[in-house]
Amino acid sequence: MDQPAALLVTELPPDFARWDELLALILRAFAYMDGVIDPPSSAHLLTRENLMSKARQETTFLAVENGQVVGCVFALERATDFYVGKLAVEPGLQGRGIGGRLMQAVEDFARRRDKDAIELQTRIELTANHAAFARLGFRETGRTAHEGYDRPTSITMRKVLS
Repeated sequence: MDQPAALLVTELPPDFARWDELLALILRAFAYMDGVIDPPSSAHLLTRENLMSKARQETTFLAVENGQVVGCVFALERATDFYVGKLAVEPGLQGRGIGGRLMQAVEDFARRRDKDAIELQTRIELTANHAAFARLGFRETGRTAHEGYDRPTSITMRKVLS
């Protein structure tokens, strides 16, 4: 896969103000899940305000190409690891390694913070995501059900950092 030459992956700057743009990116990136996953994605619950709050509580990385935000990922620090969520890449740019670069940024950050792993959840129905995360070194560690469901709805995947 060709990596975009002008792509910069960076931590969210303290003066970031493009919240509507970031929210729209996440919603576009998660739109393909509509009608595929049950229950629907929690991305639909995001607002500008709770996205700002999420970014205050978690470390956020952005992928920026030619001044446009084309990807993001959030990482919540826990006792021994980071929990990764809301990995989003502009749909027309997927398959170019942007998601991998964002995940590498989280991994490098976790190592600097002396964490031994990064963990995420992906929906049962999203088999292409399972394979993509497996290629990045993640392994399934469990399955969980959303409240009110009597079947697994998510797969927990973990990458142990060496």
